[in-house]
Amino acid sequence: MTTDVSNDIKKDAGIKNDTNRSLIIGALLIVLGIVAIALPSASTIFAETWFALILISSGFAKLVYATETRHQGGFLWKLLLSGLYIATGIMLFVNPLTGVLTLTLLLGSFLLTEGVFELILAFRLRPQQNWTWVLGDGIITLLLGAMIWFQWPFNAPWLIGTLVGVSILFTGISRIGLSLNARSALNQPEATSA
Repeated sequence: MTTDVSNDIKKDAGIKNDTNRSLIIGALLIVLGIVAIALPSASTIFAETWFALILISSGFAKLVYATETRHQGGFLWKLLLSGLYIATGIMLFVNPLTGVLTLTLLLGSFLLTEGVFELILAFRLRPQQNWTWVLGDGIITLLLGAMIWFQWPFNAPWLIGTLVGVSILFTGISRIGLSLNARSALNQPEATSA
């Protein structure tokens, strides 16, 4: 019986430490998000360079996979695909400003395409209740894509960094909210037992 109580106490202490760590990480994410928004050009270059490194790493992983599975067929295609990843990553890494322009244009194209598909989906869902949510999402996505496209290349130096900063900021805010919710849920049984 005593062991059960001591295990529960250790478990509660571990959960409290986890929520404290989560609060600290959330606060750090908020600070990093604000810095990314305040320095959008630097954060854009950082995000582009990070993307380039991910492509290069993925290319080498695909190369290893291609050599390990060369007897299963499709070796040449796997090799070409890994080369494409590595070459694209190196090009983005060596020419970050060109990469920023390209990524911004790709983001605008993606949002335009997604907006059109969501509008088509909304009109297909029209007989259903609440189909207007999908319609609104499609319109907003289409407008964001159009704004990126029509302001390109002037928005390229700050756009990606600002979007990444906003995303990091709201991730930090949601993490703090969830951590405070978990903390209050932990403290609630203590208040009812007292």
